[in-house]
Amino acid sequence: MALFRRSRPKDWDPLADKPASWGIHRYLQGSANLFEENRLLKFAIVGLFGITAVLGMLIYTSNQNQRTVVVPFGTGGDLYVTGNAPSTPYLRMMTRNIVSLSGTYSAYSADPQFQELLSIVHPSAYNSIRDSLTAILDELSDNPTLSIATYIRPDQPVLTTSTDIVVPVEKVRVIGGVIRKFRGNLRIGYAIDNGRFWLTSLHEENFDAETR
Repeated sequence: MALFRRSRPKDWDPLADKPASWGIHRYLQGSANLFEENRLLKFAIVGLFGITAVLGMLIYTSNQNQRTVVVPFGTGGDLYVTGNAPSTPYLRMMTRNIVSLSGTYSAYSADPQFQELLSIVHPSAYNSIRDSLTAILDELSDNPTLSIATYIRPDQPVLTTSTDIVVPVEKVRVIGGVIRKFRGNLRIGYAIDNGRFWLTSLHEENFDAETR
């Protein structure tokens, strides 16, 4: 037996034979589903931001804890920089090098020493430190017999902060056979950037007293 489906008129309303509460129920159910989808989407976005923040923090922490090891010839492996924190032996080595390069020189050795010193000067301080070293070179050109020797005093502590190193030193100045000795402090300003040591300032302090 053939079955025939009655065709519906074009203006047929699917809600015509339904009670009014059925349409309201369908509307509320659709709104609830949409609200639930939006809430899940918000949770997903918040979760994504949370994961990104955690990963960023892990990367930052990893970079801060990354250790750059510097092992010059003849030394051990205790010269290192972790993030922006240098080890004590590393700072001690840099302090000795800076005191030697900047404080012990003669008319013949000063220029190459100062050039080596300028290689670790931060760009922001380069001009001022270069000018002060150039003034010393001018003095040496006028007094070729002048020589300076600077020693770190073993009877006084070296004070170190995250930006400065205060070194008690004794300076011996010799010119024309005349020897004069002075004691004071050499203040070394420094910064650690991407595991590299930079010299940011260099000043002599309290060199008024002469020892006899």
